[in-house]
Amino acid sequence: MTTDQDAVAVGATIAGGVWSECFRAAMAAMAAVAACFPRRESRLLARDMAEAMLTGLETRNCWTLAEALGHASPSRLQHFLSRGVWDHDAVRDRTATWAAGELADDDAVLIVDETGDEKSSTDAVGAARQYSGALGGIGLCQVAVHLTYASARGHAPIDRALYLGADWAADEERRLLTHVPDDVDFATKPELAAAMLTRARQLGLRARWFAGDEVYGGRELRRSARRLGFDYALSVRADHQVTTPGGRFTATTLAARLPRRAWMRMLTGHGLKGDRHYDWTWTDIQSDDAPDTEDDGTSVLVVRRHRFTGELSFYRCYSTRPVTLAGLIHIICTRWQVEEDFQLAKGVTGLDQGQTTCWNSWMRWTLISILATAVLAVTRARTATTTMAVGLIPVSARELLTILRATTLPPLRHDIGHVLHWSAWRRRHQAIAQACHRRWNNVTAAATT
Repeated sequence: MTTDQDAVAVGATIAGGVWSECFRAAMAAMAAVAACFPRRESRLLARDMAEAMLTGLETRNCWTLAEALGHASPSRLQHFLSRGVWDHDAVRDRTATWAAGELADDDAVLIVDETGDEKSSTDAVGAARQYSGALGGIGLCQVAVHLTYASARGHAPIDRALYLGADWAADEERRLLTHVPDDVDFATKPELAAAMLTRARQLGLRARWFAGDEVYGGRELRRSARRLGFDYALSVRADHQVTTPGGRFTATTLAARLPRRAWMRMLTGHGLKGDRHYDWTWTDIQSDDAPDTEDDGTSVLVVRRHRFTGELSFYRCYSTRPVTLAGLIHIICTRWQVEEDFQLAKGVTGLDQGQTTCWNSWMRWTLISILATAVLAVTRARTATTTMAVGLIPVSARELLTILRATTLPPLRHDIGHVLHWSAWRRRHQAIAQACHRRWNNVTAAATT
């Protein structure tokens, strides 16, 4: 026990130093581009806000963050998010370049997926009744497409794009109220994904693969990925049509035609309760997404079968170089790391807690959340080999955060004078809001009588 505690103590010391170094490096990367933060105050506020995201707050919004940072009111943070003069697109690009550079791998995977954040009204930018897997169905929410960079060293979110439904994007009044830029038009989720892949390639991020679920398995996005030089492993629906030398079939029909000996049981991943195994097979198919007349790569359909239920999952894959089934399975399973990033960003850095209503505020809140998550991911990657001890599993992101909160991250401000000031501020603000709601209700009641 003492040996384990000594190893953890050494690891905590190393992790604290690595965190400070990573955070300084991330902020220095942004400071190198003057357009990111023209004013020193904005840069320092971004740093403070990112650190405050990682503190042990129950909820994260401008009120709670401002109180934790020792501000007298949330006004500075609200101005920073909505009207502050800084280029969040430039910060996004610098964050992506820095994080991907720290985790760089020539065989890295860019993973795209969407997640929804439940909302209480349609006042928030992009909020509408729409499907979200995070909600488990249709509900009032914002939906955003995210991009994660995953390599053998680790994974981190690097980009996001807010999805505006066709009706929402065409509503000029709502666009005006939420300050949506004029050049932002309706785009499907695959089109948003294509834009992020294009941006990643323009930034020079080292990555070979592109992975995503069924939403992103369409021909146009696959063609765009190949045009950008990405190989891909994308989930497709059971009725997805593929062409083989023997004819054109749905994925389900083609899987049923494969002989029993074509299936093999392979290790798919490691869980807390043991290794996971599935039955797998693959077969050659003809490409339908070549960006030009030449097509020297290999297109295959990979099929996964659950050992007990027999449920089938289908993956359309393309590689410019020879690849094994085990290699494709690894890429397919890597896709789930974006879900880990969602859980971490929502549970730790407040990705879905911003209570923002306007375009700039949403862009900047999610960006600060991504920045904090990326720095945590890079810190974990850097300490993965230096903090391991015999008999202990590698430190998880949440475990690492627990250590950082105790050793490195600035403490929350809890002195009695500050607490009483914020109690008075909240109650005064709530009293004003309550009075406004009552007056408005009286006006609407009178208008209906």
